[in-house]
Amino acid sequence: MLKKALLWMIGAVIVVVVVSYVAFKVSPWPSALFFRHIFDKGGIAMAKAMEKHVPAGVAAQLNEHYVPTDGDAFLDVFYPSTIGNTKRTLPTIAWVHGGGFISGSKDQIASYLEILAANGFTTVGVNYSLAPGEKYPTPVRQVNAALAYLVTNAQRLHIDDTRLFLAGDSAGAQIAAQVATVISLPPYAQDMGIAPSISREHLRGVILYCGIYEPRLLNASGAFGAFLNTVSWSYFGTKDFQSDPRMAQFSVIRNVSAQFPPMFISAGNSDPLGKHSHLLATTAASRGVPVDSLFFPADYAPPLSHEYQFDLDTAAGQTALDRSAKFLAARSH
Repeated sequence: MLKKALLWMIGAVIVVVVVSYVAFKVSPWPSALFFRHIFDKGGIAMAKAMEKHVPAGVAAQLNEHYVPTDGDAFLDVFYPSTIGNTKRTLPTIAWVHGGGFISGSKDQIASYLEILAANGFTTVGVNYSLAPGEKYPTPVRQVNAALAYLVTNAQRLHIDDTRLFLAGDSAGAQIAAQVATVISLPPYAQDMGIAPSISREHLRGVILYCGIYEPRLLNASGAFGAFLNTVSWSYFGTKDFQSDPRMAQFSVIRNVSAQFPPMFISAGNSDPLGKHSHLLATTAASRGVPVDSLFFPADYAPPLSHEYQFDLDTAAGQTALDRSAKFLAARSH
């Protein structure tokens, strides 16, 4: 009887292993959900750590449904509570959260947006569809639609629709920068098949943290190969992103032009994606874009990892927050 039970257990384990192996080979979902769990766990912990830095006096309008027919299209709005019962509007930052295109949510950046709002801005956290449920370029279209919603509801949400900013971190920085390119460059917008929802003159600037801006800089066979392959398969529907012709469109660096809005850009000195930010900063500046950058010496200690700016218990995190607020104030005039 014991022998039969053991044989059954061994057989069951073999079946689970085979099914899991097949699942990972035929669908990106198993690995995407694995990474999503890990990233969201970290994102929730990060959000919790920021809560103690949120000042009093910030009001919110949550879960605005910016495309009523889209179940993922929600955004949150924060502003100083002193303007809550007035018709005052403030320069507005629409922030696109990170998560490797497969994880994350506006809830994980809400505390950071409240802190920014306390500096005299209206801030907006934008949710978008995650891969592999939806694929490229769905998030780009959604963020463009979110901007249209903000313009339509500007007074109710205390939004100055003539002083708008796009911001993002990690994957969200790429999405924000790509939307900014759509708004700035008509031939690119035509190629994307997206009609810009706001005028370039009303997009005052972009804030980009720790983003991915050039797929040719990625090494799919390196230490992060499994993750990169999962993201590519999930977001683009292909395991071989390097040979995908859409990468020429996806690359912010290959498409940045003098029409791109003024940029504040930063990454930590030990961020594996840091070279993307350095290259975008130098490329954009060489093409006539006003660039304000915050980078750190290679030997800066303690080393600053990916998404360092959200660690407000560090001097570097506080410096990044202060520099972001100063950039916003300077470009709002």
